[in-house]
Amino acid sequence: MIILRIFVFIFGLFLAIYTFISATRTFVLPRSASVKLTRVVFVSVRRVFNLIMKALPSYEQRDSLMAIYAPISLLLMVPTWLFITTLGFACMFWAMGITPWQDAFLLSGSSILTLGFATAETMPQTVLAFIEATVGLILVAMLISYLPTMYSAFSQREEAVSLLEVRAGAPPTAAELVWRLHSLASTLVIQDFWSSWERWFTQIDESHTSLAALVFFRSPRAQQSWVVAAGAVLDGASLYLSTVKQPDHVPPTQALVIRAGNIALRHIADMFLVSYNDDPHFPEDPISVTRAEFNEAYDRLASQGVPLQPDQDAAWQHFAGWRVNYDSVLVALSELTMAPKVNWLSDYTFVPTSAGDGETSGRLQKVR
Repeated sequence: MIILRIFVFIFGLFLAIYTFISATRTFVLPRSASVKLTRVVFVSVRRVFNLIMKALPSYEQRDSLMAIYAPISLLLMVPTWLFITTLGFACMFWAMGITPWQDAFLLSGSSILTLGFATAETMPQTVLAFIEATVGLILVAMLISYLPTMYSAFSQREEAVSLLEVRAGAPPTAAELVWRLHSLASTLVIQDFWSSWERWFTQIDESHTSLAALVFFRSPRAQQSWVVAAGAVLDGASLYLSTVKQPDHVPPTQALVIRAGNIALRHIADMFLVSYNDDPHFPEDPISVTRAEFNEAYDRLASQGVPLQPDQDAAWQHFAGWRVNYDSVLVALSELTMAPKVNWLSDYTFVPTSAGDGETSGRLQKVR
């Protein structure tokens, strides 16, 4: 019997410590960390939401439902932590002599919620009850304290997404972005634009991996999305580098934007174990932009007076060579976040395949 009580005490201690560390890694640790308990909660809630969405006919209705997915999942983390911690301390109380099991669970619940309607019998049990009450307060304080941080990061992200509508339309497109930037006729303003988005990608790399729930926080309007905005900016940078004639003295800052975006999107995808092609090469690996769609953008820019590279075939090859770097991860994150359907992003889906050597691989498949 003593051996059983020791085993139960150790098991309860493990549950309490594991839960506390999971909460700490989710909200306090200032770096990306894949927390299994947090993942289980978010995945479980997402499955319920997916079942409900099957009955909703329009994207606007599904978007309204998904708008509360991340907040609900986040708020459910606290009762999940409290319940598992209560079980852990109940095991420890039982091992210390509080019997039957119902009384041990009652004391644990009373302690963690600081209700006080159940009292311990001995000094060691009282000390353990004080510890549990402190842990319960800390778990609640973690979420409350970091909500302002999360919404501050969300606000900064959405400010840039909303401003992009001025430059690239609604929904934003690469061709619209290139044309409006060209119409500014100011090299300094254009360079500042690309530099600001390089910083934006760096910021979401940090915020959306350290506070992963932000990935699922949706924009205030149904047709806006941080993933769609990221795709439009990256495609605009690719169009600039491949298709638009630029003065020799202008540094190719668009390449830095693509690099920053590629790194940020991959880090975010890795957080959620999202499959993408981590070593793509065009034309061996297809992209989700067809030649016809590129030609349409090329012809539009030409008709609007944007100076373009004369060799359209070479421009397409160069564009595809830039796009292939971030194409599959962008499509995968679009599916993960249920982003709005837009051209150049939503008519393909990334299908993971077995690479044989353990590396991530896959292919893009046309949506029928």
